[in-house]
Amino acid sequence: QVQLVEFGGGLVQVGGSLTLSCAASGTISKINSMGWYRRTPGKQRQLVASITSGGFTNYGDTVEVRYTISGDNDKNTVFLQMNSLNLEDTAVYYCKAWDGGAPYWGQGTQVTVNT
Repeated sequence: QVQLVEFGGGLVQVGGSLTLSCAASGTISKINSMGWYRRTPGKQRQLVASITSGGFTNYGDTVEVRYTISGDNDKNTVFLQMNSLNLEDTAVYYCKAWDGGAPYWGQGTQVTVNT
């Protein structure tokens, strides 16, 4: 059993910055990778960024120049630093973790970008 808890969502102005965090807890053998997905209202869920335990990162096509993903293996925690936010970044952001079996998902945290 693995639980993912996300923090950091909230309100931010256009052009502002926000940092999300996700901590995995519970019965953990080894987390192979963690990442962030987002679901924009009325649209499908999309990859934002992911990172492996070895530090390999992968970014979605639309966010790589503005977002930075990082992790702390000792704490089973992943971060998402978001800069230059715009209205299109408004979404529910979901943390994902995979340990070799079925993936685990967090409940999501709402990020709302306002003018």
